[in-house]
Amino acid sequence: MMKSSDHSSINVAESSGVEKGKGSLIATSREQKKGFKKGLGILDFLLRLGAIISTIAAAATMGTSDETLPFFSQFFQFEASYDDLPTLMFFVIAMALVGAYLVLSLPFSLVTIVRPHAVAPRLLLFILDTVVLTLATAAGAAAAAIVYLAQNGNPNTNWLSICDQFGDFCQGVSGAVVASFFTVLVLMSLILLSAFALKKH
Repeated sequence: MMKSSDHSSINVAESSGVEKGKGSLIATSREQKKGFKKGLGILDFLLRLGAIISTIAAAATMGTSDETLPFFSQFFQFEASYDDLPTLMFFVIAMALVGAYLVLSLPFSLVTIVRPHAVAPRLLLFILDTVVLTLATAAGAAAAAIVYLAQNGNPNTNWLSICDQFGDFCQGVSGAVVASFFTVLVLMSLILLSAFALKKH
């Protein structure tokens, strides 16, 4: 009877030791997962800061694109400005809206760092980032078409290239379009990052 009792106590001790080992492994795995998601949150925050800078640069560069030729007559003054074209005005407004959204999204991005397992902030950012990506892409593509016409013209419709005369204007507009496409790439990265983080939940 003593041997049976000793055997039972040994089995109980071994099983409790195994359970403790499993518990510690699970806890370690959770900590690693939490640290990984926190890293994703930090990366999300940094990408948003970069997107804010590029968006402000795009809107400011386009909004200040203006050039007047040094020669003019009594009745005509040759000037090129972004507000001469509704497409470029749409670009400035769209980039301003994208920039405002990115600034307002920073607190939600911080929540994903403080609470890595929170699903609601990531899901909200994923949805809104997708909507804003559509707006930024539309604005950048429309402005890129105008830049192409300004640089190359269109012989079929007798649209002449103006960049030979308005070089500074075309350079500013082209820089704004490049900055907007950088914003688009960052937004795409943010969406993929959010989707990956949501998949890990």
